[in-house]
Amino acid sequence: MTVTLADVAARARVSPATVSRVLNGNYPVAAATRERVLRAVDDLDYVLNGPASSLAAATSDLVGILVNDIADPFFGIMAGAAQTEIGGQEGAGRAGGEKLAVVCNTGGSPERELTYLTLLQRQRAAAVVLTGGSLEDPGHIAAMAAKLAKLADAGTRVVLCGRPPLPGGDAAVASLVFDNRGGGRRLTEHLLALGHRRIGYVAGPRERTTTRHRLEGHRAALEAAGAGGGADAQDPLTVHGPYTRGSGYEATLELLRRAPDLTAVVAANDTVALGACAAVRERGLRIPEDISVAGFDDLPFSVDATPALTTVRLPLHEAGARAGRLAMGTETPPPGGIATISAELMARASTAPPRAV
Repeated sequence: MTVTLADVAARARVSPATVSRVLNGNYPVAAATRERVLRAVDDLDYVLNGPASSLAAATSDLVGILVNDIADPFFGIMAGAAQTEIGGQEGAGRAGGEKLAVVCNTGGSPERELTYLTLLQRQRAAAVVLTGGSLEDPGHIAAMAAKLAKLADAGTRVVLCGRPPLPGGDAAVASLVFDNRGGGRRLTEHLLALGHRRIGYVAGPRERTTTRHRLEGHRAALEAAGAGGGADAQDPLTVHGPYTRGSGYEATLELLRRAPDLTAVVAANDTVALGACAAVRERGLRIPEDISVAGFDDLPFSVDATPALTTVRLPLHEAGARAGRLAMGTETPPPGGIATISAELMARASTAPPRAV
């Protein structure tokens, strides 16, 4: 049932005229009253200018692209590719069906993620694209599922790019899922094939799906080779931290303190791997002669690192472009709404057989 301005007024215990003044911002309203009105708007998921069903079902020319960090190439590549598809081809002209793509930087905040989705809902966005892994918190998952279902019900196309579908998710939500488990497994299998058995792992934040899936792939490879593995969260050869260069540096120093006999370090992504390389060199060790280092994602700088970084390639540009086409309705959604995007091992000079003892 469509929420009306009168419903908001009743919840906030004010007149409909006061609600209108708060939302339009064209008349001074007491701060406490304004706060009550805005809280009622959030509680009821009121969509601005949406009391009539025909208007509430309409969509604008706005498309929102949510990213954790636009400065991170992982997100920037996907967002840029999606934006190109959403903006239309060059020369299409004003009547070409272009949309205005707005990149929303959440900073990894679950609250900000929900806030942006609410704002896009109120603007009757034509589509929303959510990039990257999701937070593994039951409360946030439930809130996201409810919010995305309301967006889809209102006619907004919803695309998840690089994140798994929500449990019990809406079939109307398209999900492009990276094979993080498979990529993590293939990367560690490569090191095992070279002869490594003492492999440290610099993982991402514990609460992120991407972290868990890549770590599960790594541990599955170790377990299959009889070299450890399992689901022990207290594994001394695993250190968790943010997806940053600084985290890679500090975590690798910690791993080397814990296990001086390490012969390889696997990093949660390529940015983390750069920090790992710096830590290895600071300890007076050579890459890969003394310690092999590997990353994940195949970001543009990975091939230019010294030595070139062994990593797992995710087709970020292709995935972002596909998400943009799904958002525009110019590509048919995958069967069942879910498509798995493969990950490819890129073996380069930063990994080699361990030094003979």
